[in-house]
Parts: sequence; C-alpha cells; structure tokens
Amino acid sequence: MKILVVEDDLSIQRSISMGLRKFGYAVDMASDGEEALQMVEIYEYDAVVLDWHLPKIDGIEVLREIRNDKPDIKVLILSARFEIEDKIFGLDTGANDYMVKPFHFRELEARIRALLRRKFIQTDTRLSYGEILIDTSLKAVYIKENPLELTKKEYGILEYLMLNKDKVISTEEIMEHLWDNSFDGFSNSLKVHINSLKKKLAVFLGDQEVIKNKRGFGYYLAEVPQDAN
Repeated sequence: MKILVVEDDLSIQRSISMGLRKFGYAVDMASDGEEALQMVEIYEYDAVVLDWHLPKIDGIEVLREIRNDKPDIKVLILSARFEIEDKIFGLDTGANDYMVKPFHFRELEARIRALLRRKFIQTDTRLSYGEILIDTSLKAVYIKENPLELTKKEYGILEYLMLNKDKVISTEEIMEHLWDNSFDGFSNSLKVHINSLKKKLAVFLGDQEVIKNKRGFGYYLAEVPQDAN
C-alpha cells in the first residue's frame, strides 16, 4: 500500500515514514500543503497522514481539496489540537480518522491498517485464498499452516492481489501502490519480485499456479481448485 505523509516537522515526518516503511508500506513525504496537493494530483495513494497546521495551505484545506478530487483516498488527520470540537470539525470536513499528538506509532499503524481494510471492504485482519492465509496485522503469510518467509515487496504484491482477487491488476497500478515516487517505472523490478514470489509459493503448492499474467493487461490470482480449503 502507498501512503503520503504530510508533516512540516521533519523529525516527525522522518519518524513516521521510516516506521511505515519497516511495515512494508511505500511512503512519499510532503512538507507543506501545496506540495501535498501536487503529489496527490500526480500519484495514486491509498492513504494520507495529514498534519492540520501546514505552511502555504493548511491541512483542512488540503483535506477539502482531496475530498473534491479523489474522495476514495483515506485520510487520517494527525494534530496537536486535542479539543473535541477540533476532532469533530476534522471528521465532519471529511477525515476518516483523527489522532492527537503526541502519539504511539503502533497505534498509528494499526489505524492506517483499519482504514485500508475499509477501503477494500475487508473487516477481518486475515485474508485467505485457497490454502494461503495472510494475517495483515502481523504481516505474516501461511500456506497449509506453514509460515512463508517473504520480502516486504513480495508480501505487498501478494496482499494487494488478494485484496483485489476478482480483478486483473495492471503493472502500473501495482507499482503505483507498492513503490514510492522514486521508483524507476522502466525497471523490471516488479517482474523479478513476482517470479521470486511464485517460486516460494511453489515450494508448498507444487504445480498449482497462483499468480497469472494476462498479457497486455496485468496480473491476477488463478481460480482456487475445487478441492482447496
């Protein structure tokens, strides 16, 4: 999943971004409201962590613009304003969640996960597909109850395909959601990660092909065999 962190305090910005990257998220950063709106216009984000007080354009105005142009993006306001009226105002303006500074990073990450589950109409922290089980809270994958060791990008690809298991996902969409804006779109990195992921799945699933490619369109999950659990 791809997240934009909008925060003018660079130490907080770096701390949040580093923490989210450790959990496997692709993260871009903006330090003022004007930069944030430019990035939202150019790139596709699953969620935005948005500070209220920002230079150039404040966070509430950024939120209004996001809601006008891209209403499906999940937005979490992160603010030092703690009065209940401030929280109500932020939520009524269109925020999906509101956290007060100072905050605990693990709670922030859990709230982001909850917002992303809502985006993909998912209420459980677990995803299943045949004999594959993903625990999104632990970022853990199991096949036939055996843990499967994946890199962060391999995990992200598998999770995204399982969240969209009824669709063919283009290469461009996968890269938009799993790599930050420094990624070279002409690289064959995605193909390398998918091939590695397929090999790891094959260790437990044998010849059962899970990830397929529809030439010219993208990747999708194969139908689950009738005898699969």
